[in-house]
Amino acid sequence: MAMFLSFLGGTGTVTGSKYLLEVAGLRILVDCGLFQGYKQLRLRNWSPLPLDPTSLDAVVLTHAHLDHSGYLPLLVRDGYRGPVYCTAATRDLCGILLPDSGHLQEEEAGWANLRQSSKHDPALPLYSEQDAEHCLQQLKARPYEQEIALGPGVSLRFRPAGHILGAASVEISAEGRRIVFSGDLGRPNDLVMKAPAPIREADWLLVESTYGNRQHDATDPRVKLGEIIRNTVAHKGVVLIPTFAVGRAQSLLYLLHLLQESGEIPQVPIFLNSPMAVDATEIFLRHQGEHRLSHAQCAAMCRAATIVKSVEESRALNARKGPMIILSASGMVTGGRVLHHIKAFGGDARNAIVFSGYQAGGTRGAAMLGGARSIRIFGEEVPLRARVDSVPNFSAHADGDETLEWLRNFSTPPRQTFIVHGEPDAADTLRQRIAHELHWPVSVPEYLQRIELSAP
Repeated sequence: MAMFLSFLGGTGTVTGSKYLLEVAGLRILVDCGLFQGYKQLRLRNWSPLPLDPTSLDAVVLTHAHLDHSGYLPLLVRDGYRGPVYCTAATRDLCGILLPDSGHLQEEEAGWANLRQSSKHDPALPLYSEQDAEHCLQQLKARPYEQEIALGPGVSLRFRPAGHILGAASVEISAEGRRIVFSGDLGRPNDLVMKAPAPIREADWLLVESTYGNRQHDATDPRVKLGEIIRNTVAHKGVVLIPTFAVGRAQSLLYLLHLLQESGEIPQVPIFLNSPMAVDATEIFLRHQGEHRLSHAQCAAMCRAATIVKSVEESRALNARKGPMIILSASGMVTGGRVLHHIKAFGGDARNAIVFSGYQAGGTRGAAMLGGARSIRIFGEEVPLRARVDSVPNFSAHADGDETLEWLRNFSTPPRQTFIVHGEPDAADTLRQRIAHELHWPVSVPEYLQRIELSAP
């Protein structure tokens, strides 16, 4: 019996991951992500999905990041009523990420209407916080390594992928054949997260390629971050770190704790200004078996920063003088409280804005790292005179070498490997490496391509 695989996102870009698997009379959507970054990608979120949500039998999430889960509120609003399978930590993280996404979209639509900066009258959110809350009822948490029946002869299994809490590679077996979706692969020697579990067999494999064309800098991120902080503090400046609330915020807090404990940076105030990151840190403590930190290390991480809760406290930070360190979401400067901090501190050359993760093309973060002298926030051009820098080797994604090492765990080559979730150059570079170094059949699928996965 044939399988069919359709690529509805995560092709030619690191966002919008959605893969439709049709097998044994079932229609299974693996990941349900938002497109982010360039406007032409974001516009896809507003176009009708190229499938009827009511036709789906199951949705499977590899992890909670919005480029893998953020379309779920729309899918449910448009009629999907079936289960959404995920790990327990993914369920918990979606419980904060998705409502926050809806809230931010409502907030941005409100700003656009207030400033009359939208072509639409009125500007509307893609979905609301209520839409997001509603979809959470359909999330069904399942443990790693447990076989989950999806239908007659079809089963699902989650394998640890590192990256963030709850992240999983997904194995779907049907009639003796197996297709593996890598999800986002973590790093073998991450400061906080455990290494991704090896996988030995697959008939077909989808592997991410975010850093398929790069090797992470071997420089210890502790050294670079310490240098930036010491330099900025010496000038009584503010170190602003746009922070991914899930995963990166917790790693940064732990690293800042280590830097202050060792005396490598002064004991200046540290503020965590992201309500979602605070909630994510609490979830981090509940799922201690998925990361490397002991209970004592987790406690030290939590004590590293002063928690900023209210909007009033957030505004007060903007009036405060340096030196200080602020961690605030979002990590690509696409929304959140960090926008207000960049307006407040970005124009002062004594300050530093430090990125610690991948910046998708078309985001403010990518523009800033690309040398932009100003950035548009809430309809205004904000000058950038602060030092803009990045901390190397802090990514939660495997690089090209690390991805190849993970692939070498396979005992036999998959019949076909599909390169997904990468910008064109990254995807094609990884394709070439797999073809030349592993000698596997490999290709880069196109957006909306539908492929038959035939029996041998």
